[in-house]
Amino acid sequence: MKRYKYIILVLVSVVMIMTACKKYEPYPIEKVTIDYIFDKGDSDAVNAYKFLIGVYVNLRQGHNSIGGDALDAASDDAVSSSLSQTTTPVSILSRGAYNSLTMPADENVWTIYYNGIRSATIFVNNIDAVPTRGKVNGISLKYIYKSEARFLRAHYYFELVKRYGGVPLLGNKVYQLEDDITVPRNTFEECINYIVSECNAIKDSLRTAPVTPDQVHSVTKGAALALRARALLFAASPLFNGGNTSKDPLAGYTAYDANRWKLASDAAKELLDLGTYKLVRDFRDIFLIPNNSELIFIQTGHIGATVELYNGPVGIGAPAGLGQTSPTQELVDAFPMRRSGKFITDPTSGYSINNPYGINDPEKERDLRFQYSIFYNGAKWLNDGVQTFEGGLSKPNIGTQQTLTGYYQRKFMGKFETEASVANHNVDWTVFRLAATMLDFAEAENEINGPTAKVVETIDSLRSRAGIFKGSASSPWGIKTNITQDEMRELIRNERRIELAFEQSRYFDIRRWKIAEVVMNQPRKGMTIVKAGTQLTYTVNDNVLQTKFEPRMYLYPIPYDEVVKNPNMKQNFGW
Repeated sequence: MKRYKYIILVLVSVVMIMTACKKYEPYPIEKVTIDYIFDKGDSDAVNAYKFLIGVYVNLRQGHNSIGGDALDAASDDAVSSSLSQTTTPVSILSRGAYNSLTMPADENVWTIYYNGIRSATIFVNNIDAVPTRGKVNGISLKYIYKSEARFLRAHYYFELVKRYGGVPLLGNKVYQLEDDITVPRNTFEECINYIVSECNAIKDSLRTAPVTPDQVHSVTKGAALALRARALLFAASPLFNGGNTSKDPLAGYTAYDANRWKLASDAAKELLDLGTYKLVRDFRDIFLIPNNSELIFIQTGHIGATVELYNGPVGIGAPAGLGQTSPTQELVDAFPMRRSGKFITDPTSGYSINNPYGINDPEKERDLRFQYSIFYNGAKWLNDGVQTFEGGLSKPNIGTQQTLTGYYQRKFMGKFETEASVANHNVDWTVFRLAATMLDFAEAENEINGPTAKVVETIDSLRSRAGIFKGSASSPWGIKTNITQDEMRELIRNERRIELAFEQSRYFDIRRWKIAEVVMNQPRKGMTIVKAGTQLTYTVNDNVLQTKFEPRMYLYPIPYDEVVKNPNMKQNFGW
C-alpha cells in the first residue's frame, strides 16, 4: 500500500509544474499518485518528465541569492552596499554572527537539498515502469532521464558536503512519515566516494554536448565529469585532506594523501580531453549567449535585466541600479596589468596610483576581466561615465544606498556601455563552465607534479583570453619561465579569484584552502576618490567593514532541528 501513498510535498510541487504547462489538461490533485506520474501507458513519459523538471527546480540561482546580496559579499571579494550592515543575511555570514539556530535562510540549505534528493530518488525508483520509446544517440530517454536524476541527487549531496562535511546518505530509500529517520551521518570519505561513483555510473548514459536549444538545461556527460572533478578537488584540498580541525572523519580525511590531488587532476583532465568545450572569445559572452561552447551546466533563469537593476551603479539610467554589491579593493588589486601580466605590487608592472584603472592610457590598462567584472570611476555605462568620487553621480553621499568601496559589480550584465537604457537578456546561473574546470585541473596538477608545461599552458589560455599580452620570452603572459610550485599555487589561486569573481567560488575556496581565518579577520578595503577641478586623488580606505571568522566556521553547523529530533545526528566541531 505504501506505493499508493501520496507523497504530498513532492507531488504538489509537480502538480504546480504540470498546471503551468499550457499543454497540460487540469487533473484533480487528489488523483495525482505515483502511478499517475509514472504511467505504464505513457510511452512519451510526459508526466514523468514533468516530475524530473521538478527535481531540477531544487537547483539554486546564484544571482543576489542571499537576501538580495551576492554570496561573494560574505567573502573578501565584496561587501553589501546595504544601509543595514549588521542585519542583512550576508553580513551575518561575513561577521560569523550565526549559530545552528540562526543560519541565514538562504544558506540554511539542509532541507532544500534533501527535498531535491528525495524527489530525485522517487524518480530513480519509479521511471523504469514507464515504457519510454524515445532515444538520443541510441540511448533510451528512460535511461537518460534516470541518469539526470542521479546526477542531480549527487550534485545536491555535494552542495551539502562542501558546507557540512559528511551527511546522511540515504541511497534509494524514500522515507515515509512513519519510518524511523534517526539515521547517522556518513563520513566525508563515504560521501565523496558516493558522489564519484554516481558520476562514474551515469557519465556514459547522458546526453553529450552540444545539446539542442530546448535542452540547454539538461545534464550532460560533461556535467557529470565536472561534478566528479570538483568533488575530488574539494576532497584533495587542505581543509578536507587531513586538515580538518577536529580530526573527525565526518569533517574530512583524518590524514593527508597526496594521491588525492592526482585523482582530482585526472578527473578534470578527462573532461578537458573530450575536446567538446571551448573558451568563448569575449569573456562577457559566457553569460549572455545561451548554449555557448564554454558552458557545461547551467541553472536556467529568465529573460530580464534584474542583474543590472540589482547591481548597476546608482545615479545612472532610468531606473538607476541599486548598486547592491560593492567589490573590495582586495579584489580590484588582484587583477594584473594587461601589458605585462604582472601584479600591481610589482614595481615593473606599469601600475600607477594616479591612473589605477588605465583610463585613456593603454600602457596602464588592467586585465580585461577587470572592466568586464567591475564598475570603477570613469567606466562607461549607459552613455555616461560612472562617478564614484565623493559627491559624484554614483556616490552622492546623500544617505541613500551607494557603494561602500568606490566600486560596483559589473559581471553578468549586458553590453550597454553606449546604449540609452538596459534591455532584457538571458539571466541564467552558471554551475559548471570550462574555465573553472581548467582551473580545477591546473590547481590539482600543480600540487602533484609542480608547474608543468600543461599547467602553464592552461593558465596562459585564460590570460590570453583576458587580453593579457604575451610579452617577453622570459615572462610570457606575465608568468616567469622558472616559476616555482609555491609561486604557481598563488598564481592559480589568484586566477581563480578573478576569473570566477561573483560566481560563488571565492566564498568556498578560502574555506577549502584554510585561509579564511586569515583573510576574513582583516577589515575590508575600498578606494576613496576626491575630485578637485579635473584632478582626482586616490586614497585606499583600509577599514570599510570588519569581518570575522573562527576555525569552527570552516563547516556550517548542522541545523538545530536536525540534531534535536535525531539523537544519531552528530553536530560539527565547535557548534
